Amino acid sequence: MAARDAARDAVGLGLLGFGTIGTGVAKLLQRNAALIRERLGCDLRLVRIADVETTRDRGVDLAGIRFDADPEGLVDDPAVQIVIELVGGTDVARRLVLRALERGKPVVTANKALLALHGKEIFEAARRAGVDVAFEASVGGGIPILRSLREGLAANRIERVYGILNGTTNFVLTEMERTGESFEVVLKRARELGYAEADPSFDVDGIDAAHKLTILAALCFGAELTFKEIPTEGIRGLEPVDFEAAAEFGHRIKLLAIAKQRPDERIEVRVQPTMIPAQSLLAKVDGVMNAIAVHGDAVGPTLFYGAGAGAFPTASAVVADLMELARELRRGRGGRVSPLSYRPEALRPRPLVPLGELHGRAYLRFTAADRPGVLSHLAGALGEHGISIESVIQKGRGHAGASVPVLVMTHPARESSVRAALDAIDRLPDVTARSLLVRIEEDL
Repeated sequence: MAARDAARDAVGLGLLGFGTIGTGVAKLLQRNAALIRERLGCDLRLVRIADVETTRDRGVDLAGIRFDADPEGLVDDPAVQIVIELVGGTDVARRLVLRALERGKPVVTANKALLALHGKEIFEAARRAGVDVAFEASVGGGIPILRSLREGLAANRIERVYGILNGTTNFVLTEMERTGESFEVVLKRARELGYAEADPSFDVDGIDAAHKLTILAALCFGAELTFKEIPTEGIRGLEPVDFEAAAEFGHRIKLLAIAKQRPDERIEVRVQPTMIPAQSLLAKVDGVMNAIAVHGDAVGPTLFYGAGAGAFPTASAVVADLMELARELRRGRGGRVSPLSYRPEALRPRPLVPLGELHGRAYLRFTAADRPGVLSHLAGALGEHGISIESVIQKGRGHAGASVPVLVMTHPARESSVRAALDAIDRLPDVTARSLLVRIEEDL
């Protein structure tokens, strides 16, 4: 009788994907089971796991847990009341999440790519089914940024958001600055330390951060968009000299995800390497850590900081979502808070500000032959496009016309003008490599 009562006083969980994060979730559920029960009033019981790899030992006690390679069977199992999607990717994950929702089962996911591409479809399916989708772990790992936006800052008009959202790129940038080593050397070390994948493109090209920014823009502004609409630049073009220049100009370089709401209701969304003042709080975020700065009209500036990845930080967010959904199940009613904070009918496409309309200071790196008159040609081309120079540094001395970097900080200018000037400069005979533009953000 006691065993049957305990089974009734539990919420059954099904885990799709038993990799690093899935293993962390299983271990956290077991390790903190008593604490979870004290806070929730019932047990969260992992009853079933599905993964293509069923033979590897994850160091998890699987007694009483069915473990096989049948994800559809898991989703359909009556004992599974909440489905946890941690398989990654978009195709299989989308199919399984929609299947769970069609069967009236709430879903917890950490899959930012899935939501960035198919969020509208998934949230609509959840609304029709009258169940919830929770996804705190999709942005910022263990940082409770999404719940804070959905609830804690719900009374605010969010004015702007700046995020360091990818630990791999933040580690690479920190190490390039610290050691003076090249991108390739530091990336190799990041792989050896387990901070970068064998193919790091999603990270270093800014795609991962753009996925996360898609979700943040929806929560902050009620904006319907996909990550493909977000202008995205990675960090491959940066060189050690750029970090030296940033320090001389009183700045540091970070890969920022940026979202701003303008008074005309248009929004800026972009991911790009950015120079930020060295004294700002975001500039002090180093290594693999993440941080998100949120400015609300009532609360003012806030900063959320912590581990953006890893088994247990991410599992922390997943299990918190599980506890929230379990409370809703026990209440017999979901939808206490809309997944994206805004009511579904309030979500709408928002016009985006074209990059060419941005106005601000910029850092420019030119590579030019070291001979008389070259600097005046560069300054002349900038002046012809209405761009004035605030500071200029030439690094090193060339020999017999060898190339040297010329580093420029501009006064505020329209980006379309800066781009036009760079196109003209890159056609000059004394310019020997493509010029680099790094935007500067001041109002952090």
